[in-house]
Amino acid sequence: MSPEQSDVADVTVVGIGADGWDGLSPAARHAIGNAKVLMGSQRQLDLVPGEFERVAWPSPLVPALPALFEKYRDVCVLASGDPMFHGIGTTLVRLLGSRVKVVPHPSSVSLACARLGWALNEVEVVSLVGRSPDVLRPALTPGRRVLVLGGEPAIVAGLAGSITVLEQLGGPAEKVYQWSGQVWDPLCVIAIEYAGSGHSRVPGLPDDAYETDGQLTKREVRAISLSRLAPLPGQLLWDVGAGSGSIAIEWARTHPTCRTIAVEQSAERAERIVRNAAALGVPGVAVHIGRAPDALEGLEKPDAIFIGGGLTVPGVVQACWDALAAGGRLVVNAVTLESEAVVAQWYARLGGDLVRIAVNRGSAVGGFTGWRPHMPVTTWSVIK
Repeated sequence: MSPEQSDVADVTVVGIGADGWDGLSPAARHAIGNAKVLMGSQRQLDLVPGEFERVAWPSPLVPALPALFEKYRDVCVLASGDPMFHGIGTTLVRLLGSRVKVVPHPSSVSLACARLGWALNEVEVVSLVGRSPDVLRPALTPGRRVLVLGGEPAIVAGLAGSITVLEQLGGPAEKVYQWSGQVWDPLCVIAIEYAGSGHSRVPGLPDDAYETDGQLTKREVRAISLSRLAPLPGQLLWDVGAGSGSIAIEWARTHPTCRTIAVEQSAERAERIVRNAAALGVPGVAVHIGRAPDALEGLEKPDAIFIGGGLTVPGVVQACWDALAAGGRLVVNAVTLESEAVVAQWYARLGGDLVRIAVNRGSAVGGFTGWRPHMPVTTWSVIK
């Protein structure tokens, strides 16, 4: 029976806290009592009394789920806190559709904010479950309150400084303390009131934020290029001829769900992109080593494409244009006369916007200050 064929919810996901059975609502207890099969982690299964067929989660979990829910019916799944907040509930709804009913419990984030006296709507939440700790970096800006799920205190403190650990929230072993190297319970939330410095998420980071060999889209041009690329949550960018990766990285920094594939033919530069992405908090930037246009074959289709290098290689612009769906954005930067000639041909064919960017920076001229020009950049942008 597929999810589409079922009109009855035979899988109930019940949120449960560290206080176990005693902290459950009547509705949650009723859902558990009506189940034939109880699923969850062994820790969660041990919190519930009664006679059930109990199935502990296998590892790896996600690949095993379809077979489990083909085999079992009238299932109650136990989940930590609110099952729809970084929980198994979202995975099961995606997999099983209308077969799933959810009975939530206060999340660990709600409980942490209650203990700390923090406004939940003003707190940023970062999950490190199965993710690099580097994803925490964009949230670390002056005065920001952040809650971290699934993190190790030593690693988080190494990035953020002073932290508060909240263990076993809602349970009899609850403990809240300033961490100073002591042993900690894995069932915890880490709270940060960040007092250091940090980078804005607005495009146009300082050039010295990047490790580079000189192949870097400069700050002012980068800000303009990204405004034309117009990143939206959940969208994918190809950064073709990525150099130091600055366009790819700053696209990804605009929202946690923005994704990028940086295409770069130099293995050395590709490694540099990986380092820059981690240092600036977006380790999920995918780096594809190869020379466009051949390297573009088989990649997931993008919502926007930036061409910063390799513009004069035959077929690059055509391949990028073909890869875009209707409404997709293409932004091209040209510096040399040869690349400008390519842009002029495509502009004549497709239209769009053509902008010449000239940046002059003040610097010392003897005892005075004068303007030193950077090479002008021609930016062509077009929507398919």
